[in-house]
Amino acid sequence: MPDVTVAIVGSGFAGIGMAAQLNRAGITDVVLLERAADLGGTWRDNSYPGAACDVPSHLYCFSFAPNPGWTRSFSPQHEIWEYLRRVAADEGVTGKIRFGEEVTAAHWDPAARFWRVETTSGTLTARFLVTAAGPLSDPLIPDLPGLDTFAGKVFHSATWDHDYDLTGRNVAVIGTGASAIQFVPQIQPLVSQLTVFQRTPPWIIPRRDRQISRLEHWLFRHAPVTQQIARAGIYLGREAYALGFVKNPDIMRKAEALALHHLYRQVRDPDLRARLTPSYRMGCKRILISNDYYPALTQPNVSLVTDGIKEIREKSVLTSDGTAYDADTLIFGTGFHVTDFPVAQRIFDADGVSLAHRWSAKPMQTAFRGTTAAGYPNLFVLTGPNTGLGHTSQVFMIEAQVRYVVSALVHARRQGIDRIDVRPAAQAAYDQVMQRKMRRTVWLTGGCNSWYLDADGRNIALWPDFTWVYAWQTRRFDPSNYDLARSLRAVPTVPTP
Repeated sequence: MPDVTVAIVGSGFAGIGMAAQLNRAGITDVVLLERAADLGGTWRDNSYPGAACDVPSHLYCFSFAPNPGWTRSFSPQHEIWEYLRRVAADEGVTGKIRFGEEVTAAHWDPAARFWRVETTSGTLTARFLVTAAGPLSDPLIPDLPGLDTFAGKVFHSATWDHDYDLTGRNVAVIGTGASAIQFVPQIQPLVSQLTVFQRTPPWIIPRRDRQISRLEHWLFRHAPVTQQIARAGIYLGREAYALGFVKNPDIMRKAEALALHHLYRQVRDPDLRARLTPSYRMGCKRILISNDYYPALTQPNVSLVTDGIKEIREKSVLTSDGTAYDADTLIFGTGFHVTDFPVAQRIFDADGVSLAHRWSAKPMQTAFRGTTAAGYPNLFVLTGPNTGLGHTSQVFMIEAQVRYVVSALVHARRQGIDRIDVRPAAQAAYDQVMQRKMRRTVWLTGGCNSWYLDADGRNIALWPDFTWVYAWQTRRFDPSNYDLARSLRAVPTVPTP
């Protein structure tokens, strides 16, 4: 018998949601393996100045655990982190987490029909393994020539050094993604000189943020249906973006007009404005929201550099045009390892082949329902291939996956099944549908190169349809797409005469 029924890797939104719903389904023999000293995942790690969610608060939370106490329409990092701690405690999840226990390898044992999970604290066995590490868990620092020779301070936005004083520093920020546009305005007044290195300008729209009123708080607490109505309205508004993302990218022209007006209103200098104007269709890269990023770039102590970086020197950054920009601090806002899915390097099938290696072959990363991979029985991947979003709340997709996994495990328990393996034909057919739908999306037709795409130009990150379609497809487990094996212990024995 395995040590536990379910082992979950990670304790962010996906891990906590998975454990909570398993508890509610009566599957309580669960352990969460967390490499850090606290739960929270992305919202524990990304504590940089100005960190906040870019999805409205009432949609960026579990449907089964609404939070009537959000202080703002877009929640700051510390509130989301505290929310996750509270949900974990209320749902009986916190006590199941093993902190400081990093998974180093997981091997499928075909004879015993369970996973042998090796961690920094030892080995445990689990009938089912759920990876909830998430795509935003491993920071990406580009391999720039000379980086190891830099004499100053270097860190990524996801590993912010709060003990390091930026006052009066010469800071170089590399990257202009979702994190950078939040922390740049926060550090600009502190530093002596701020040089922002931009490869591609993002589309930025206004941030409609406000403080939630006392009346709203009262209504949400005493008439919960009002918060449900607010959540539904936000969901429908966000889902409308999918029309331009996955159906007709030309629809995004209207949103582009809004973004350009925002840029023209906040940036008067024509040269700077030109360098901040995207040349690709909105939505092809992640749409960002900010009211203070553009104004920060117009300040006298800020320079925007659009030439490529040639090398890092001891006290400067050298660009392709031969200009050296002095710096004593490098801050990377360069995102995460998304398309290479680092945890897959530690998951091995019965023949010792890693999931990462399997996914590196043709076709590239695929998973049925974005959740199960053929040849890796009893493994469920949360926020797996083609489950990411560019327009609405990732929590919605996580909850859909969680429902699917819980349904599968309840089915296994009722039927005495101890091996669940998706059929290769089902996985291949599913991937064909994904890639066919992807052809007309803004991510492939919008004229940009984004982190959504892998080395072969396939979008393996995002879901190419409305989110309600995914929720419908994963509303319950579909055993016809799987090879299932019943436990010998579940087969009734015939007494010997």
